Amino acid sequence: MRVLAMFALLAGGCATIPHPDGQPARPYATGDLTLLVHYTAKETCSCLYVEQMPEQFCRAWTKANPAVASWSNDAQKKTVTASALLLWSASARFVDDDVGCVLDR
Repeated sequence: MRVLAMFALLAGGCATIPHPDGQPARPYATGDLTLLVHYTAKETCSCLYVEQMPEQFCRAWTKANPAVASWSNDAQKKTVTASALLLWSASARFVDDDVGCVLDR
């Protein structure tokens, strides 16, 4: 049952992203999982390095449902990498106290 729900999420998860110049929105077939991993990386990085909260707290803070994203932390580089279903991933790194965390492109 859980597998069917996952496939339904993937099949129906089409989002649109508005163009900054006001042009028509373009379809973005993997929008939900792309947003999920970007959110997880950025918010976890901010939780750990801007707010300086413990890792256990940050894991609970950034948990999404369904729980398809996981993350790892490189404390030396102050970088968080999130992934979902082996196909989607994103990284965020702490720059400094003024900027905080930014997503790597």
